[in-house]
Amino acid sequence: MASEDLPLLLPRPRLQQLARDWLAEDAPWLDIAGWAASHGKRGCQEEAVLLCKSAGVLAGSPFFQAVCEEAGCHVTWEHADGEQLEPVTRVATVTGHINDILIAERPALNVLSRVSGVATLARQVAQEAKASGWKGQVTGTRKTTPGFRLPEKYGVLVGGAGTHRYGTSDLVMLKDNHVWAMGGVKQAMAGVRSLTGHTLKVEIECRSLEEALEAAGSGADIVMLDNLPPESLHEAALSLKTSYPGVIVEASGGILPQNLVQFLGPHIDVVSMGCLTQGTPYVDFSLKLAKGLRGPPPS
Repeated sequence: MASEDLPLLLPRPRLQQLARDWLAEDAPWLDIAGWAASHGKRGCQEEAVLLCKSAGVLAGSPFFQAVCEEAGCHVTWEHADGEQLEPVTRVATVTGHINDILIAERPALNVLSRVSGVATLARQVAQEAKASGWKGQVTGTRKTTPGFRLPEKYGVLVGGAGTHRYGTSDLVMLKDNHVWAMGGVKQAMAGVRSLTGHTLKVEIECRSLEEALEAAGSGADIVMLDNLPPESLHEAALSLKTSYPGVIVEASGGILPQNLVQFLGPHIDVVSMGCLTQGTPYVDFSLKLAKGLRGPPPS
């Protein structure tokens, strides 16, 4: 799917609800500054210019627009999600009453900056993996900001990486605590298979080749080789694929942009990276009144 089509994935009711929540968080009571700025200008429309001030991938425009529309403003875009932007680029124009623009400004910029940062890093690692000749997929994880998973997963997609699972109901993943709680890999598999039916896949987190072989032998669809150093990882993946060629092998744990290539190999299908949504640098955007960009206010 092309980047410009990805906004169609986002349900409008969910966008509206997120926009309302962000606006309510930022403006829970009286907006004294906004009142003062708009005093005596009832009915007057203003324009504000959205500027990108640092290099990055544009992502998050549906969330930015939802915030602006919820505040009563209109957005006209000059660039689309997925485009690489350089400083200083005019990205969009926001039209509305001055107090509405001011109330939308910070929540809208926050989400756009964050999601664009996620997309920028996702594109970097996805392109690096592709350039190495590897045929698998780099994905994110559930290590997302609480309450912000949908925007961050969307940013990963715009950047060209995979989302992995969105939540615990998309895929049954048995992590180490699940396995320990149920008494072992075989017991854990038996504990979930009666509920998964034919629609849900099961993934098991394994810390050794022995656990991985047991997991695949017990019917796991995906085996995660977790926190193995690259040499041990590739040896384990080869052994696993030799015995169970149909199993999907995922590498995870300690994988960063600077060491990504070490974890890519012919027997690794997926590499998951929590850093795509943890500690991602922001892309710098600002929203400035058009009249302010034209010069200083009259004395």
